[in-house]
Amino acid sequence: MMHNTLSQKPVSTVFFNSLLFAPPFLFLIARGGTGLFSLVYLLVAIACWRAVRTVAAPHIREVVPLLLAFAVPLLLALGYYVFDPEVRLRDLERPVRSLAAAAALLVVLVWRPSRRFLWWGLIAGAVAGAVFISYQRWVLGMDRPGGLINAITFGDISLCMGLMCLAASRDFHGRAVLWPVLGALAGLVGSVATGTRGGWVAAILAVILLLRYGNVLGGRYRKGAALLVPVLLAMSFLVPQTGARERAMQGVADVEQYFAGGNTFTNMGVRLELWHTATELIAEHPWLGRSVAAVDRAKQAMVARGEAPAYILDLDHFHNDALHATVFGGVVGLLAWAGTLLLPFLFFRRQLHRGRAQRRDVTAPALAGMLLVVCYFGFGLTEVIFWTIHSSVFYALMLFMLAGLCLTAPRQSVTG
Repeated sequence: MMHNTLSQKPVSTVFFNSLLFAPPFLFLIARGGTGLFSLVYLLVAIACWRAVRTVAAPHIREVVPLLLAFAVPLLLALGYYVFDPEVRLRDLERPVRSLAAAAALLVVLVWRPSRRFLWWGLIAGAVAGAVFISYQRWVLGMDRPGGLINAITFGDISLCMGLMCLAASRDFHGRAVLWPVLGALAGLVGSVATGTRGGWVAAILAVILLLRYGNVLGGRYRKGAALLVPVLLAMSFLVPQTGARERAMQGVADVEQYFAGGNTFTNMGVRLELWHTATELIAEHPWLGRSVAAVDRAKQAMVARGEAPAYILDLDHFHNDALHATVFGGVVGLLAWAGTLLLPFLFFRRQLHRGRAQRRDVTAPALAGMLLVVCYFGFGLTEVIFWTIHSSVFYALMLFMLAGLCLTAPRQSVTG
C-alpha cells in the first residue's frame, strides 16, 4: 500500500517523506544511518535557505526555547575550548551535531512531509531492531547483545521507539492500530533481549505520563495498549529465558554487597562507586567543572590516596547524566544539560494543550515528543545516554522532526 502511494507522488514528495522514515528505521540496524540523514537535512536547509527563512519566520518565537536547549551547551563547550587548553576539538562534535539537527525542523516546516512516514519508520525500526537483537540473543547465544552499538544504548532506544509508537497510535484507526501496537511490543522485546535494566526506570516514568495524558489518545484499544508496557515488563520477570528476573535480583544483591563492604566490582557496585567519585570531584570544582584530562588526574589522585578503587580509571563516564554534566561542566553544565530536557518537554506540553484549544491535530507528535524526553531523562539516571554521538543525534533529530510536525499539524474537523 505504501509503495503504491509513493509511486503516485512527485519525486520531491517521496524524498521528503523518506527523510522522516529513514532515521528511526535505520538507527538500530545500520551504523551511521541517523547521522547521514541529519547531514542530508542540513544540506537541504542550506540549499533552500531563502524558502526556509520565509516559512520559518512566523514560528521563531515558538522554537527559540528548542534552539536555546542545544545552543547553550554548544556555547558552553566553545567557551571551555577557547579558555581551557586541555579541552579537545573533538569535544565540540556532539553539541555541534545536536544543534545542526535543527535543520530537520526547518525542512519539515517548509515541505510538510506526511507524519505517517515517521510513524512507519518507528514501527519498522522497532520491529527490525527486535528481530536483529533477538537473533543475537537467542540464536547466537550472546548474553548481552547490543546490535551494532552496545547493549545499554540499543535496549534504551528500542524501548523509547516502542513507547513513541504508542503515541503514534493516535493517528491509526480501526484495525490499523495494531501496527503501532506491534511496534510497541517490538520495542519492549528489543529492550528485554539486551538485558538492560536502566530502561525500566524510563518505562515507569513513561507509563505515568501516558496515564496522565491517556485521555488524549482516545479509544479503549489505544488506552489498553499503553497498559501493555507494565504488563509485559512484569511478564518478562516470569519467563526465565529473558533473564530479567535474574538481573534484577543480581542488582539487589550487588547493592547489598556494596553497602556491606564486600566486592564493589559488580554492575551496580561500579555505578555506586562512580557516583561516589563524582560527588567528590564536584565538591572540589562545583561551579565550572574541569576538562577530561583534569578529571583523569583527579581520579588518579583519589586512587593513589585509597579513596577510590583502581578500576574507575578505566571508565570514561559516571553512569549518570546529571553527575557527569556537573563533573565536567559544574553547575553551569548541569543547567545546560537540564535545559536540553526541560525546554523541549515544556515545548511539547505547550503544543499539546494549545493544539487541543485551537483544534489542531497535534496529539500524536506532541505526546511522542514528551515520551522521547521522559525516556532520555529516565535513561540518564543510571547511564550517560548522551555520551555517544549516535544516541545524542538520535535524540536531537527525532525531537526537531516531531517539533516540526507539531507546528505543521493540520486543523481538525468539527467531528474530528
